[in-house]
Amino acid sequence: MNDITPTRKHGRHLRVPVLPVEESTIKENAAKAGLSIAEYLRRCGLGHTIPSVLDKHHIHELAKINADMGRLGGLLKLWLTRETTLDANAVRTLLNRIRHTQNMMLRS
Repeated sequence: MNDITPTRKHGRHLRVPVLPVEESTIKENAAKAGLSIAEYLRRCGLGHTIPSVLDKHHIHELAKINADMGRLGGLLKLWLTRETTLDANAVRTLLNRIRHTQNMMLRS
């Protein structure tokens, strides 16, 4: 028995005529998705969702902000447990900044 799994390298190639403007649009969209042109067209043709690099970038940025917020909350807890005299205005200001950042994250 010869069970050879076909690979794309040895698969079939499709040739599709496109106009110059279509070619540039396809290339731009593939680049935006972070995919090769072949992979982009394969996914489009098979009806798969095309990821956006911009979405990935925003998710990464939100994850970094979320981590910063967690560290800030930890520092606030540490400050509240160790300090004997607390400036109420400083605590309110810090909490307001945290709320503001959370609201910004929700809008993103």
